[in-house]
Amino acid sequence: MDFKNQTKLKAVTFSYDDGVKQDIRLIELLNKYGLKSTFNINSQLLGLEGSLIINNKKIDHNKVNPKDVKSIYSGHEVAVHTLTHPNLTELEKDDIINQVEQDRLQLSELAGYEIFGMAYPCGGVNNDDRVAEIIKNNTNVKYSRTITSTGSFEPQDNLYRFNPSVYHLEFDKLFELGEKFVKLNPESPQIFYIWGHSYELDIEPDNWDKIEEFFKLISNKDDIFYGTNKEVLL
Repeated sequence: MDFKNQTKLKAVTFSYDDGVKQDIRLIELLNKYGLKSTFNINSQLLGLEGSLIINNKKIDHNKVNPKDVKSIYSGHEVAVHTLTHPNLTELEKDDIINQVEQDRLQLSELAGYEIFGMAYPCGGVNNDDRVAEIIKNNTNVKYSRTITSTGSFEPQDNLYRFNPSVYHLEFDKLFELGEKFVKLNPESPQIFYIWGHSYELDIEPDNWDKIEEFFKLISNKDDIFYGTNKEVLL
């Protein structure tokens, strides 16, 4: 693994789900610090408005408009999150294929390039070997991220059940791993993979400040390659 022909042994990548309008603010921060993310989107839910109640607080959960996908996510990666966000482990084979491949095709059209990445939708147990094999053998998806954080930087063999390093709101763990990764002098490739939802940064008043502080910590290091999931994993 050489991170898209890079000679660096360390790579940082981010992954954010749902295609919500808070992605716009997040991308401004990512761009400010030269960081790259993959954004996993439900094409059939684009343009819908809604909200979530988290910690007794109403959080906007408004999806970006289909016509804006190409411009909003320019310079980053658009990836599959299924058409309508079902738990794939509860679906039959044909429904899994439809949810994944049709989302991939529709997003490819909106983004203006062929999409190969994915993140599994829903919390809890949202993936298993059966689903992964169906996706691998019946769609053109090349990798898919779980929500099972490892606390590790080690590359993984199974790209269809790829586990991230850490969830972005676990700030103590995020900064601990970030400081460790910056100091790391590895002899083999290491990947620091962070995932979350940008709307979650609205939950607490200082979440946006904390994520920017982390971006400052992890960015602009000569020995780190900063790429999208595709650039790092494929």
